[in-house]
Amino acid sequence: MSSSERTLQALSYAVAFCGFLTLWVSGTFGIVASILYLGAMAAAWRLEGTRWQISERAGTVMIVLALPFFYLAWRLQVFPERGVESAVAGMLARMILALSAIKLLQRKKDRDWVFLHLMTFFAVLLAAGLSISPLYLASFILYVLVAVATIIVWENVSAKRRTIERKSTKEVRTAERPAWMRLTGVSLTLVVLTIVLAIPLFFLLPRVGGAGFGGSAGSVSTYSGFSDSVRLGGIGRIQQSDRVVMRVVTSPSELAGADGYYRGVALDTFDGTAWSKSRPQIRETLVARLDGRIAIETPKPYAQLVEQEIYLEPIDTPVLFGQTKIVEVASGFPALYRDGYDSLAYPRTGERSSYTVVSDISRPTAEELRTDIAPYGHDVERYLELPESYDKRIFSLAQEITSNAHNRYDKAIAVRDYLRANLGYTLEMKAGGDTPLADFLFNVREGHCEYFATAMAIMLRTQGVATRVVNGFHGGDYNNASGVTVVRQRNAHSWVEVYFPKEDQWVTFDPTPAASRDLNSGGFTGFSGQISKYLDALETVWIQYFVAFDSHGQAAISKGLRSSASEVNSATSAFFAEAARSLAEWWSDIRGDSGQDARLWAIGHPLLAAIGMFASIILIRSIIRSIRKRGGLFRLRGLKPRNSNPAADAIYQELTKLLENKGYVRPASQTPLEFALGVPFPEAEKITSLYNQIRFAADGPFPHNLRVEARDLLDRLRARPEKKDKIG
Repeated sequence: MSSSERTLQALSYAVAFCGFLTLWVSGTFGIVASILYLGAMAAAWRLEGTRWQISERAGTVMIVLALPFFYLAWRLQVFPERGVESAVAGMLARMILALSAIKLLQRKKDRDWVFLHLMTFFAVLLAAGLSISPLYLASFILYVLVAVATIIVWENVSAKRRTIERKSTKEVRTAERPAWMRLTGVSLTLVVLTIVLAIPLFFLLPRVGGAGFGGSAGSVSTYSGFSDSVRLGGIGRIQQSDRVVMRVVTSPSELAGADGYYRGVALDTFDGTAWSKSRPQIRETLVARLDGRIAIETPKPYAQLVEQEIYLEPIDTPVLFGQTKIVEVASGFPALYRDGYDSLAYPRTGERSSYTVVSDISRPTAEELRTDIAPYGHDVERYLELPESYDKRIFSLAQEITSNAHNRYDKAIAVRDYLRANLGYTLEMKAGGDTPLADFLFNVREGHCEYFATAMAIMLRTQGVATRVVNGFHGGDYNNASGVTVVRQRNAHSWVEVYFPKEDQWVTFDPTPAASRDLNSGGFTGFSGQISKYLDALETVWIQYFVAFDSHGQAAISKGLRSSASEVNSATSAFFAEAARSLAEWWSDIRGDSGQDARLWAIGHPLLAAIGMFASIILIRSIIRSIRKRGGLFRLRGLKPRNSNPAADAIYQELTKLLENKGYVRPASQTPLEFALGVPFPEAEKITSLYNQIRFAADGPFPHNLRVEARDLLDRLRARPEKKDKIG
């Protein structure tokens, strides 16, 4: 096997490994499947060319049997996965690896290598729909580079085989050398050209939803910290998760950080153990304008607006999150749905979503809220309802706490501060029984955020204050490397909103102690945290500009291009206007309108510039001619050109002249070796091989023994009779 064929074999194995790597970074299979495949690959490499390889017939039988085996394994759920989509993707990944391993272990012809490359290509496509990690991007770039190099080497090997077959001789005895640097350069060039052509297509092609396994929500509800309902009385411990729910880019950036409340759903009815919506059927459809924006509410004159780009991972409820009071949303959604509790939902897709939300985070001052004593209307009555049966000690406790408060705001502050100061936060769910709220307040005296929010809402209702419980997220880890707040499942939270009729506004109150913030905090601290910070920043860029790029992003780019084109047009117009003005002034000076001195300067200045430019051109041309006469820059520097050997060049020039005398002229389209194989003189082929061996070897003199051999071959060729027929 020649060195080029061995290189092709090694690159083909590298392509197969890259396909495995793309699936591995997507988390499709575990350590067992990885060890089995890598072990099969190592064994196949060691067995190449030996009698221990699987026969072609045995390999075909194994592939045919593998297809129904994996189908049955999927139907019988031999490999447990989360959700149907994950099961299908996992089974496809394992089947691709199994078929690739069989092909690697068998004796291979060209069609088997083609099959192996197709399996690898399918693996890369499958992994593209399973992962949004920047690790996949890195593995994909590696795959493209190795695949392009493989195609180049394959074409070289195939061309050599075709040449030998046409000549009907044995393999050419040429001294080959490793060409990794040239191969890498060509591969990189092709990859860069591919990227240059692909980037405009990526930004211009229309966006179509529904692609990829990775976008599916699957069974996210089993691990999502957010829920559209609240139920008390469970026993056990809440397991926190660091899984990312959304990434938030806030503008202005001064308002970014870990103290934001991302509102999800509001609940108004409590039956003693659970919160729900009393009017779930009420839903208003808000249709997007042509620019993709959806107006939710008209902002007030004193509104403090904040804009946030949110990249939302799939969750089991299509809730659109935003801070406090949302006034506008820009997205690729055709419409949004608003319920009777100011909560928003988008059309369910089960995929990752991205949108820009503008929120009003302004809040009336404490004095404005204290003076808000306007009576409630009938539409607020449902926010004052109490469970049919509840522990009356809750009323007594609330009355005692608010005895010194004479308005809704002070009552809310009093209850909030009492709960923060006198009850503890824990992830252990201890309160239970028929009245878990009373058990929390008077017996256990510690619980999680849902207990604190429920306690404040019900205690205030006993005192005639309208309240509702809100579920969403609070806080997050702010990454100053990317300017993004990363909100995780452990940031799921519940709080209370109190209604003030004069201001016509629901105001947020959070009765949960600060200890919950310590338990839910993660952040990018310590050495490992700093590494995670930059990895997360890289992943954010990948998601922001590639995964989540949609029609809204296309519109933004189009708008930016139009703005840039307008600026360029304005600058060009200003340039030509200034040039016309300068030309008019110069012509005025030429006419002598500004005096004789100005006229002489106007004539002499451009004349001197033209003479200087002409002299520079002549000087540069003289230098270039001098360099060419001396053999180029290499000769001037005392060096010889790369891949040039004067003695070898002289031998080959003598060969071509000798062949021309015999009637054989090399066409410009043929390489020296192709030309030598096409003439009926074996000496020409041997001399050309020696020429290639010296010219493309490391720099050095022409070895004496090779020079003697070449001269001997030339003498033998010179002694042959001349031919009259020519080629080319």
